[in-house]
Amino acid sequence: MLASWMMMKMMDPVMDEAMVKMMTEDYPDNPMLLVTAATKMNPVAIIEAMMRAESGKELTRPLGSPVVLSPWEKILLNPKQLFTFPVPDYKQVNTRTVIGPQAKRPLTLDIPILITGMSYGGSLSLEVKTALARGSAMAGTSTNTGESAVTQEERDAARFLIGQYNRGGWLNTPDQLSRLDAIEIQMGQGAWGGAVDEPITASKIGGHLREAWHLEEGQNTGISARMPGIQTVQDFINLVNGLKASYDVPVGIKIAGTDYIEYELAVIARTEADFIVVDGAEGGTSHANPTLQDNVGLPTLHTLVRTVDWLEEQGLRERISVICTGGLTTPGHFLKAVALGADAVYIGSIALMAALQTQATKALPQTTPPQLALYDGRLTDKLDVDKAAAHLANFLRSCTAEMQLAVQAVGKTAMNELNRQDLVTVDYDLAEFAKIRYAGSRRRPEVSSRPGLHSSVSSQPAIELQ
Repeated sequence: MLASWMMMKMMDPVMDEAMVKMMTEDYPDNPMLLVTAATKMNPVAIIEAMMRAESGKELTRPLGSPVVLSPWEKILLNPKQLFTFPVPDYKQVNTRTVIGPQAKRPLTLDIPILITGMSYGGSLSLEVKTALARGSAMAGTSTNTGESAVTQEERDAARFLIGQYNRGGWLNTPDQLSRLDAIEIQMGQGAWGGAVDEPITASKIGGHLREAWHLEEGQNTGISARMPGIQTVQDFINLVNGLKASYDVPVGIKIAGTDYIEYELAVIARTEADFIVVDGAEGGTSHANPTLQDNVGLPTLHTLVRTVDWLEEQGLRERISVICTGGLTTPGHFLKAVALGADAVYIGSIALMAALQTQATKALPQTTPPQLALYDGRLTDKLDVDKAAAHLANFLRSCTAEMQLAVQAVGKTAMNELNRQDLVTVDYDLAEFAKIRYAGSRRRPEVSSRPGLHSSVSSQPAIELQ
């Protein structure tokens, strides 16, 4: 009590002086100027300007952009209570997910939530990659190598491992590809605005990583904007079809969301690809610069809707699975993506947050939690891999249970039964774009006491009294 009293007595004159200054001084000498400047220029822009002024180099911002333009919160699921009853037991809601159903060895997962590509070396430490693999295995889903190589540690920990055939070339060999449960050709990434050069100097490559990437000591490396050896569209088609012919697992392509999405899909449609990963601009990364993160690409929701619509128009939707990624963080996001047409979703940044859980306190307040997970993080040796894996598995189980409850509420028996008729939006333009109902318009179905009688006028089914 005495210490508190003394602190208040010392602070009182300081606060008094500050208040008087704010209320009497002209703006050039008024502390309130900082508030007006921050309102005009945005605190993030001010801090990043100072960081640029210090280094004179491009910034590297982990975890992605703060600019989120996908209006997920304007879309809601439609529960049913009387004219169609909910299923009796939410635990019976089927969450099984199949990627590449026409592949010789389809990828069959317990849940539609997958861990996205975050590379060992380019992004994350070996410890956290192992934790993500182990946690995903505990939940019955897959993890992804990202733009790196298959390490023995990740392969041993993962139940299902998707590997990225990448622009760095580190996984693009038969001995690596033969160890995968699916092959994902990485042509672009949402948080990078597509595909750009990413040089990596030898000083940032440790011994274990150098061995995994088959580099000589002191050898620089990096990721190219173009896939090595691909100079024409036909070269790309030959690459995809060659991998399909050589391996039984699903082969897919990852591209960043762009307003040219239909052009990109038209090229993919000429291949024998089993799946497409569409990565919206809200996706995360370990070190892309803010300009690419905040200003380049297409939001995730718009990318997904346009992708699914185009595939359906071309009659390709049944052949090609769609995985949506880019800033998805909640079970609600995952469900809405599935209802809009995705077969599954990838998560990254939120999976890391879940895996770190209370271990984040090992970094705070001296530094930030990513220091526990980044490849060049200062605290990677402090991460408890088993705890991180268990926390990730718990997160995935929790999300799945909540998703099952929501699917029960809308009267479906399986997650993959969700469709756009299960959605409604409060935004008229969004309703038009996504082809879902606008909440401001009333339903006018016929009412029938005989099951099976539907309105011949409305696109919505008649109410059938059970």
